[in-house]
Amino acid sequence: MLYRQDVTGCLAETVGARGLTASELDAVLARARPALKRLKERRGGGSLPLLQLPSRRDDLAPLAAIADEFRRRFDHVVVLGIGGSSLGGQALHALADQGFGPRPGAPRIHFMENIDPATFAALFAALDPARTGVIAISKSGSTAEPSAQLYLCLDWLRQALGTGDLADRVLVITEPRDNPLRRLAMAQNMRILDHDTKIGGRYSVLSNVGVLPALIGGIDATALREGATMALDATLSAAEPREAPAALGAAVSVGLARRRGIGITVLMPYADRLAAFGLWFRQLWAESLGKDGKGTTPIRALGAVDQHSQLQLYLAGPADKMFTLVMFDAAGNGGLVPPDLASDRDVAYLSGRRLGDLLDAEQRATAATLIARGRPTRVFALARLDEASLGALLMHFMLETMIAAELFEVNAFDQPAVEEGKVLARHYLGQMKRS
Repeated sequence: MLYRQDVTGCLAETVGARGLTASELDAVLARARPALKRLKERRGGGSLPLLQLPSRRDDLAPLAAIADEFRRRFDHVVVLGIGGSSLGGQALHALADQGFGPRPGAPRIHFMENIDPATFAALFAALDPARTGVIAISKSGSTAEPSAQLYLCLDWLRQALGTGDLADRVLVITEPRDNPLRRLAMAQNMRILDHDTKIGGRYSVLSNVGVLPALIGGIDATALREGATMALDATLSAAEPREAPAALGAAVSVGLARRRGIGITVLMPYADRLAAFGLWFRQLWAESLGKDGKGTTPIRALGAVDQHSQLQLYLAGPADKMFTLVMFDAAGNGGLVPPDLASDRDVAYLSGRRLGDLLDAEQRATAATLIARGRPTRVFALARLDEASLGALLMHFMLETMIAAELFEVNAFDQPAVEEGKVLARHYLGQMKRS
């Protein structure tokens, strides 16, 4: 396996009264058995394309050809979308660009999620339209935010370049059915890629939605899917739910929620490259499970940064949280602290240490301290962070979410409450005066 999940820090024998007893965990795992069976059947029958995606390779060559063209022609690529249309791509792209610029030969990718006017004004002021490509992503093709984003981008491009230069620099990803985005793309002769109608946005990271921006950034999509396949096989080929990593994780989360009132789940990776992954998980978990008064509230934290902003609350505040730490074998990595600069007796412990030594010590200390305080704590241990291990993590948490939904008895794939806000926003917009 590309990762190891340790849930002993969530058990009563380790953390005391806030943890699950062995019999309580066994009971929840028994309820996970039908969910695993259904997922196996859906993988075999093809009724849930998400479960076939990891083993697919036929779509990668056409996507790679488009990515090569974007890499060759553009210095900047603007990816328009919100929620699942953007967060998966961001989680993947973080492997290639940690905020200091793209890999050699790749354009700078700008994921534009929000509709803050000031942000778009700054974007347009900073980019050369002649060297900019655009990818607009909306599964339904009618979501307000990406639609408005695209209209502004098209107007910016046509004012600078004329209407004749739009078709081959703008690509859209949307469902293969009649919708406003597809009609616009067809009218403007833009390229269109089909968004699988049976894969929801928050589950689309391994599809063209996440993979195309990743390929443009220089990510190895084959390794990504190979890692996802390993995680998928590890869960769906397990003889017992306890041996299926995603089922075990879901059982612990749901068991703690129902038996101990643990209503908050904190995901805390110890790697800047997983900051966007934490945001991707937050949407996945919240939107999939938060229904009928059920679910738990996800929080994205980041080690070691949030040891200095949230850890006090986690250790001494309400005992209503489960923690998932994603840790790496960081010791021995990174720059060396010169002994002559760290000679002060108060910081002598840093002398001759590497940056990874400090990170490794802090992540282990956080896990140990949380457990000592009786806070249920799960640990994911990874030897390295690359495309394969990230693919495995993504697949694990999608499976864990789907299994948790069955345990909570909610639909993992809809979001009815979100639609209510969209309807009201359109109503308010209709009451405003036009400029």
